Amino acid sequence: MRPFHYAFKIKDIPSTRAFYLDILGCKPGRYTETWIDFEFFGHQLSAHISDNIPPPDYCGKVDGISVPIPHFGCILTLEQFEEVQQKLEAAEVEFIIAPQVRYAGKTGEQRTMFLRDFSGNSLEFKAFREEGEIYA
Repeated sequence: MRPFHYAFKIKDIPSTRAFYLDILGCKPGRYTETWIDFEFFGHQLSAHISDNIPPPDYCGKVDGISVPIPHFGCILTLEQFEEVQQKLEAAEVEFIIAPQVRYAGKTGEQRTMFLRDFSGNSLEFKAFREEGEIYA
């Protein structure tokens, strides 16, 4: 699979570096005074400073839970999910939706958690019990 590229808005570089580098452990890429790139679990994020970051809309309904739209994130292995969860909890990052199991005992069973970065962008991390069920 080829890496994807996602560009998004942030309020500033220092808090963004703190979240993506110090907490999540992403690798830094190129940067200027107004944007910074990260290696995000094998993908490229490009964070650009903006003073117009819209709030999320909780219009998404998944397994009976309202989720923020837009959001982005990554599908991880179960081990990676546990590692990321531990990093977020150690940094006392507040979860929008606490780590939980979605579709328990069904096809597509997954661990999921939602949170915001320090600019208010919503992220979801998930890990499937059976990776072959990602699209099932």
